[in-house]
Amino acid sequence: MTTTVITNIGSLVTNDPALGDGTPLGLIQDAAVVIENDTIAWVGSADKAPDADTAFNAKGRAVIPGFVDSHSHLVFAGDRTAEFNARMSGRGYTAGGIRTTVAATRAASDAELEANLLRHLDEARRQGTTTFETKSGYGLTVADEARALRIASAHTEEVTYLGAHIVSPDYADDPAGYVALVTGEMLAACAPYARWVDVFCEKGAFDGDQARAILTAGAAAGLVPRVHANQLSHGPGVQLAVELEAASADHCTHLTDADVDALAQAAGTTVATLLPGAEFSTRAQWPDARRLLDAGATVALSTDCNPGSSYTSSMPFCIALAVRDMGMTPDEALWSATAGGARALRRDDLGRLGPGARADLALLEAPSHVHLAYRPGVPLVSAVWQRGVRAA
Repeated sequence: MTTTVITNIGSLVTNDPALGDGTPLGLIQDAAVVIENDTIAWVGSADKAPDADTAFNAKGRAVIPGFVDSHSHLVFAGDRTAEFNARMSGRGYTAGGIRTTVAATRAASDAELEANLLRHLDEARRQGTTTFETKSGYGLTVADEARALRIASAHTEEVTYLGAHIVSPDYADDPAGYVALVTGEMLAACAPYARWVDVFCEKGAFDGDQARAILTAGAAAGLVPRVHANQLSHGPGVQLAVELEAASADHCTHLTDADVDALAQAAGTTVATLLPGAEFSTRAQWPDARRLLDAGATVALSTDCNPGSSYTSSMPFCIALAVRDMGMTPDEALWSATAGGARALRRDDLGRLGPGARADLALLEAPSHVHLAYRPGVPLVSAVWQRGVRAA
C-alpha cells in the first residue's frame, strides 16, 4: 500500500456538498487529500490530514476532480483544415463532411490510428482530462468499425459503437440496407469491444425510426444507448433518448419546450450533454444551458473532439465557452465537466473527490476553479494525477 498526501490546497472541489461548504461543488478551503494506491482515502482540512508515505505541497493552489470527457471521436485519420477554413469563410456545416474522414480512416493502418489516438489522449491529459469516452464511426464497414473499437478499448473503458454515424458511402442508395448491416453483422462484430451504442439522429444521417431500430438492437446486444440529438435542427432525438432511457442526449442545441421538460423529468436517467466546441467551430447557435438547468435537467459538458466540427481536446476551453455563451456560472460549468460527465457515463467513482472515488485530480496554477473561465486560453493545469499516479 502506498499513500500520498496533497496538502496546503487553497481551494478543493470535492463535488460532494456533505464534505464541504454545502454547495454542489462541496468546496473545502485550506484542504488536503490523501491518496491510497488508486483511490481517494481521505479529504478534509489540511491541519487534520493524516500522515502518508509521501507528501506534495499544493502551495495554496486549487485542486479539482479530473475532467470527465463523455463525448469524443478520437479514432480517426486525416485532416479537415480546408473544410474548417472554408466554413470560417462562409460555408455552412452539414453532416456530409464526415465522409472525408471515413476515407482517410479506412486507408490508415492500425498503428497510425492508435498513434493518433494516443497523441490526443496525452494532449487532453495535460489539460486535466483523466477519463474519456470515445466512439467508432469513421470506418462504416464491419472490419473498420470493429478495429476502431478494439484500438479504443485498449485505452479506455468507455467505448461507444457508432456505426450509425452517417449512412456509409457504400450504401448511399440503400440506407435500409445499411441499417440492417449496423443492427446485424456490424453490431455482432463490435459489441464485444463496446459499452455503449450511439446514433446520429439528424437530417442527413438517421431519422427517428432508423435510430430507434439501431438503439434497440444495440440494447438487445447488451449496449447502453446514447444519442446524438437535436444538433443541427429540431428532431426526435431527445424524445427518443428519454424514451429508451439513454444515458445521454448529446448536443441538445435545438430544443422545444417539450424536449426540455422531457430532459428535466428524466434528470436521473438521461443527461443533457452540451458540446460548445462544436458551436464554436461551426458558428452555430449555442445550446441554452441556462434553460436546461433552470428546468432541472442534469447537464454535462464535453469536448466532442473530432477532426471536422470540434477539433479541441480542451475541457477548460469548453468551460470558458459555456460560461461566456451558454448561460452557465463557473461553478455549474465545472460541475458539468466533472460530475456531470460522470453521470453521463453512469459512473459514481469519477468526477468527485471523496473517500472511495478514483484518485483522478488536477492541480491548477490558480487559487480557485473560477480561473478556468476567468482566464480563458491560459494553460492553468499544472499537475495531473490519474488513478493515483502523477501523470502530467
